[in-house]
Amino acid sequence: MGREMNEKNPAMQSIDMLVETTREFLHQIAALLPRLALALMVIVVGWLFAKAMRFAVEKGLRAVNFGVLTERAGTDHFLQQGGLRGDTTTLFGLFAYWVVILAALIIAFNGLGLTYITDLLQRVELFAPKVLVAMLVIVLGSYFARFVGEAVNTYCVDAQIPDADILGKIARYLIMTFVVMIALSQIEVGGDIVQRTFLIILGGLVLALALAFGIGGKDWAASMLERWWPSQRK
Repeated sequence: MGREMNEKNPAMQSIDMLVETTREFLHQIAALLPRLALALMVIVVGWLFAKAMRFAVEKGLRAVNFGVLTERAGTDHFLQQGGLRGDTTTLFGLFAYWVVILAALIIAFNGLGLTYITDLLQRVELFAPKVLVAMLVIVLGSYFARFVGEAVNTYCVDAQIPDADILGKIARYLIMTFVVMIALSQIEVGGDIVQRTFLIILGGLVLALALAFGIGGKDWAASMLERWWPSQRK
């Protein structure tokens, strides 16, 4: 009789272990369900708040005629060519929407104890202000570049300088190049590599033009200078 009880002990122990494991699993599920429900509620509330924030941002920017600035800067046309349904104001609204969504996800995952995902989302959230500054730099810089380009064009036309449109575009594109560099530096993309690359390319173009003028393009350079600044004006 004692031998039979000893033989049943391993089986009984296995059953006890299975029951204990199942009980522990059910306890964990029971403890997780309230946190999961709270996380889902946070996400839903965050989604509703994000939609409200997007509407408020777009409404506020249109109220201050921000769309007029972006239209004159040319960013609206650029985004529409890229396939965006809307304008730059719509882009800023989407940016505000996703910032709120990220904040809601951070709160939800933090409540679930998923610290790794929370840390990753917090890094993205902290990166958002830099992206916002870069976007504003692009918009304001584009407006300034277009203004300077039109001013150069108008001056050259009034001064009867040929190729006024080309000179205006050159001025605009040079300013836009610096604007893009500033925007990239704000979001820390490229850093010194981008700036050095730009300076190398710019220096190479200047050197190439200097060699062209000094070696094989004397007559052409003289004719272009004569067209832009005739000697009779001196």
